[in-house]
Amino acid sequence: MRIAVTGTPGTGKTTATDLLESRLDIVHLNEILESEELYTEVDAERESKVADLNGLSDWLDGRDDAMIESHLAHRFEVDRVVVLRCEPESLEDRLLERGESRAKARENAESEALDVILAEAVEEHGLESVYEVDTTDLEPETVADELEAVVAGDREPGAGEVEFVGYLQ
Repeated sequence: MRIAVTGTPGTGKTTATDLLESRLDIVHLNEILESEELYTEVDAERESKVADLNGLSDWLDGRDDAMIESHLAHRFEVDRVVVLRCEPESLEDRLLERGESRAKARENAESEALDVILAEAVEEHGLESVYEVDTTDLEPETVADELEAVVAGDREPGAGEVEFVGYLQ
């Protein structure tokens, strides 16, 4: 089974999946993008690389029993999608603490408030395949437990229960 763990940068994807590496095959897609140079350009204004989605898809071919971690993971063929969410002010603080610019942190917080990644995941994979987890007040070990519950089939799909639009007011 191929599982995507996605969400706005800063929601805890890497931290939680790192805890599962001894038990599951974890693909940190952003590391692959860097190491294999699977990007088409560098967007200096947004301080990011533009992913070569076709190249990444080709790289993923044959890796059918893996957990794919990235804010882009929902854009690939997977069986289940876990969307990690975080309250936008907390998300903005997390991003600033790790050295992101104020503008980039704010942009990501706004994206989180607007459910951008959740909406993309549901549109691409359907409600029956999407699992939403609010990580705002959860320890990384608890988030990892939630991911394992999705893999094991011990958690029901659910999306749209977390709402952060008040951040934009």
